[in-house]
Amino acid sequence: MREEQSAVAVSKVKIASIIGVTDKLDDVIRLCGQTQYFHPDDALSFYSDTRKFTTFTDANPYSDILQELKSLLIRIGKDLDVVDTRRLDLPHYELKNYVERFSGRMDELLNQKEALEELQESYVKQTVEIGHFVGLNLDLKKLAECKYIKFRFGRIPKECYEKLSKYEDNPYVLFFQCTSDATHYWGVYIAPVEYIQQVDTIFSGLYFERLRVKALESTPEKMLQELQEKISELKAQIAGLQKQIDDNWNQEAEKCQQVFSKLEELDTYFNIRKYVAKHDNSFILTGWIPEEDEENFRERLSKIDGIDYAVEDASEAVRHTPPTRLVNKKLFKPFEFFVDMFGLPNYHEIDPTPFVAITYVLIFGAMFGDFGHGVVLSIVGFLMWRLKKMSIGRILIPCGISSALFGILFGDCFGFENTFNPLYQAMGFAEKPIHVMEPATTNYIIYTSVGVGCVMVVIAMALNIISGLKQKKYAKAIFGPNGVAGLVFYGSLLVGLVLQMFAGIPVMNAAYIICLIILPLLCIWFNEVLGKLVARDPDWKPEKWGDYIIQGFFETFETILSYATNTMSFLRVGAYVLVHAGMMLVVFTLAEMSSGIGYVLVLIVGNAFVMGLEALLVAIQVLRLEYYEMFSRFYDGDGIPFHPVTVEKH
Repeated sequence: MREEQSAVAVSKVKIASIIGVTDKLDDVIRLCGQTQYFHPDDALSFYSDTRKFTTFTDANPYSDILQELKSLLIRIGKDLDVVDTRRLDLPHYELKNYVERFSGRMDELLNQKEALEELQESYVKQTVEIGHFVGLNLDLKKLAECKYIKFRFGRIPKECYEKLSKYEDNPYVLFFQCTSDATHYWGVYIAPVEYIQQVDTIFSGLYFERLRVKALESTPEKMLQELQEKISELKAQIAGLQKQIDDNWNQEAEKCQQVFSKLEELDTYFNIRKYVAKHDNSFILTGWIPEEDEENFRERLSKIDGIDYAVEDASEAVRHTPPTRLVNKKLFKPFEFFVDMFGLPNYHEIDPTPFVAITYVLIFGAMFGDFGHGVVLSIVGFLMWRLKKMSIGRILIPCGISSALFGILFGDCFGFENTFNPLYQAMGFAEKPIHVMEPATTNYIIYTSVGVGCVMVVIAMALNIISGLKQKKYAKAIFGPNGVAGLVFYGSLLVGLVLQMFAGIPVMNAAYIICLIILPLLCIWFNEVLGKLVARDPDWKPEKWGDYIIQGFFETFETILSYATNTMSFLRVGAYVLVHAGMMLVVFTLAEMSSGIGYVLVLIVGNAFVMGLEALLVAIQVLRLEYYEMFSRFYDGDGIPFHPVTVEKH
């Protein structure tokens, strides 16, 4: 039913008000959650006189219990989904007791395990420290007990180690090397107590990094062996505790999931109370319901005794903005992702999703026209969606198909330009009709790109006019730079230039210029004043005409520049067609410099590089065209998302 709605409008909603006795509030909220139709709003904001109303201020009794259980689940690495709990009817105290019992038992095991893991980590760190000094034939414990000498373990950069030769006259500046890595030597230096400060200063100047070895029991080798034995013992103890944790979880998993789901449900439902207004023993719950679901909701609500229910059209909400719910065909639905990135349309705006879907796919395909690359891109998108459930994958599939189709038009398949010659010959062509790199074709591609830009700008203006009329913003729809006046000016200027310059038809006469170019431009210039006059606003005159005219001049001049820049921005469509051909030419040039298997490898690596880089750049550039060249003309994107009462995992 929802899929049958118009593809150019957001889902219509109604204002629903539910009134009843407080004892029935939980039943009403539960129904809202089960149906997932009801988007709650602040009930008090729908009434002018709220002196008799109060709000629910009770603390949520389920939030702390739920948070305790969530914290435990994080510790044991479990991620639970919300399941149906309509058959589970446990009071608050039983839910609390279960969570406390289960958490207490698991916390004890987890704390023991974490303590052992911390000790194990400490031992592992010590093995790393001591491992640097394996080969040092010294008893470290005896060395530490010496009263008249001091020692320093650590590492010194290799380039600084070479500078120790400058201190060969000092008998105490000696570094005993043990091990090394790519950048440092590890070892120890020893000096008498009375000279240790002087020696420390010297080594500090050589960027010596001291390592304070915690365990000094015997030789490094023996200490390392003892530590590894301790680590092995700890691993066995940790494994035993982990088995107890797993066994406990396996016993409680089903019950825990039910309790978790029930707590999520009760927590969500209780939080809905903040939207409710109450008076004595009665409550009022107000919100939004999709028009197509309202009848079903009314029918189910009627089964709850003592409830009054009333609905109004969203147009009756004078001081409220209805939430937006996008409802698009399956073909267009993936592209809601791009619309959501920019901002949802408000309730009275046009949903641009179908427009984005069609234009994005077509422009992407034109800019990335290669049959082989397009097929690969579609396959990658399909795998991204099926295996990883990535939304972008559903967008890549049609984009890849579009690229493949344009690749057939351009005669390009992995850079091979003669792949489809048999197809062209079967269609009556001697060869492929479009040679991208030929000068004549290049000019044609550039002109076509500009033409596409003109069409896109005109469509964007038309959508703005429709949107303005739909929102009853007549000044915007008629006199604005993207309204009727802007469309007439832009369209007349384009048609006049094309007919005059390319067709040789002299249409740019005085009457044409005055009526179709200058007059619309003046409407844009004075659109604010004209809008107020049409609306019969008595305060239509600006405070200072001079300031208004000057400001209007610069704004109009900026508008004219925007027409030019927005149109010329579409040159990048043709540019990327040429860039693709140029990049593949480079790949084949490099391949021809090799032979045999080298030729094949260069082609494979080159195609992979071009496909990855160009797909990313084209995707970004097309999105830029959508947002800055088209959305800016007709779309605000300040809508409030439709969020019905729903129990879901957070």
